[in-house]
Amino acid sequence: MKFPYLFSLSVLTLLIILKSDEANAQQNFTYPAQYGKPFKGVPDRRDVTLYQVNTRSFSASGNFAGVTARLDSIKSLGVNVIYLMPIYPVGKLKGANSPYATQDYDAVGKEFGTLEDLRKLVDGAHKRNLSVMLDIVANHTSWDHHWMNKPDYYLKDSLGQIKYPETWKDVAQLDFKNQELRQSLIRSMKSWVYKANIDGFRCDYADGPPLDFWKQVNDSLKTIKTHKLLMLAEGASSKYFSAGFDYSFGFNYFGNLKAIYNRNKSVKSIDDLNVRDFNGAAEGQAVVRYLTNHDVNGSDGTPLDLFGGQRGSMAAFIVIAYMKGIPMVYNGQEIATPFRLTFPFTGRKIDWSLAAQNQNVTAEYKKVIAFRNKSQAIRRGSLKSFSSDDVCVFTKTGAKEQVLVFSNLRNKTLKYTIPSELRGLKWKDAFSKTVYNLPESIELKPYEYLVLNN
Repeated sequence: MKFPYLFSLSVLTLLIILKSDEANAQQNFTYPAQYGKPFKGVPDRRDVTLYQVNTRSFSASGNFAGVTARLDSIKSLGVNVIYLMPIYPVGKLKGANSPYATQDYDAVGKEFGTLEDLRKLVDGAHKRNLSVMLDIVANHTSWDHHWMNKPDYYLKDSLGQIKYPETWKDVAQLDFKNQELRQSLIRSMKSWVYKANIDGFRCDYADGPPLDFWKQVNDSLKTIKTHKLLMLAEGASSKYFSAGFDYSFGFNYFGNLKAIYNRNKSVKSIDDLNVRDFNGAAEGQAVVRYLTNHDVNGSDGTPLDLFGGQRGSMAAFIVIAYMKGIPMVYNGQEIATPFRLTFPFTGRKIDWSLAAQNQNVTAEYKKVIAFRNKSQAIRRGSLKSFSSDDVCVFTKTGAKEQVLVFSNLRNKTLKYTIPSELRGLKWKDAFSKTVYNLPESIELKPYEYLVLNN
């Protein structure tokens, strides 16, 4: 009986030593002085509408100044959190000019501007009550990162050669068994909170590093008591909720939505995802859902390509924005950009002059988001689905309001039979305020949606 006891004691001692080393490492590191005042307007995680900025494609200049110049336009959409794609210097050795090949976690890439330019962007966002998240690429670095001087930071093959992750030969795989590496990454993340006053992180390829590393990251960031930080894992598993993230990523939802539109999959399949993707989620933890992002925009197509043009993509966005989860808009989506922004995002830029000819699209996005912002039932209410195989139908019920949504996700006119429990209630159109007395059935035109409340 002595040996198990001694083994348990030795493991406990090791854990205490590791914790002590971690605490000492943090104490011995001097963080930058706090720039500006910590932003007090970070929204409740239940109330977020996210806007992704691909800085290289966002403007003709492809830099922070180009984003700062359009902050009023971003704000006018009704979103309240911006997330910037990686802002760091991009590696050149074996490189593909990918913004996800980080050369230095602690520096701003010259192509984007300076630290002062980033601060100006963040300050401008905060003045408009917009929060700003950075994209952190923790799984790997470029081959010319200065950590190459610390080969123990990297994973090696049987011959002792540094490995690359999966098929991404332009980057080197970090070894998360190395505790010093972990602390270096965490210190870099915390430093941006202080030196640029940022409000959280989107963590790229969260499936790469081990889950206990992300738990370590979130636990450490929560020690910054002066800041409220939002944390998004770019991973589909609900396990990220247990690691302390506010949000996981809607890979499953996007793929399922494509199948609904392009392979006639049943709309009821969304109900299954609303259960599976939120398994183990605490109050406010959610999945970020989208019609497009920087990856799928280039690889799969624009929302117009994938989801039935302007009308079809708006029918899909209604479901994303109102049913369950946190909606995300990718830059240019709001003006119906008809072309892809392809990797490495240095070629074609968003043509913001399209806003003039697509004012109706922008106005519709603003209308949809504005009602989400106004309706506590939409953001925080309980969900009940009444969907058919072709029409997404659901209620969201809050303390003082109930919302009823119909969205025809097919390119044909459909008749939907109204459940009896919804017919006896007084409804009005959430946008026009027209009073509705629901009949036994309603007819919905191709990609038509209807939002009612009482």
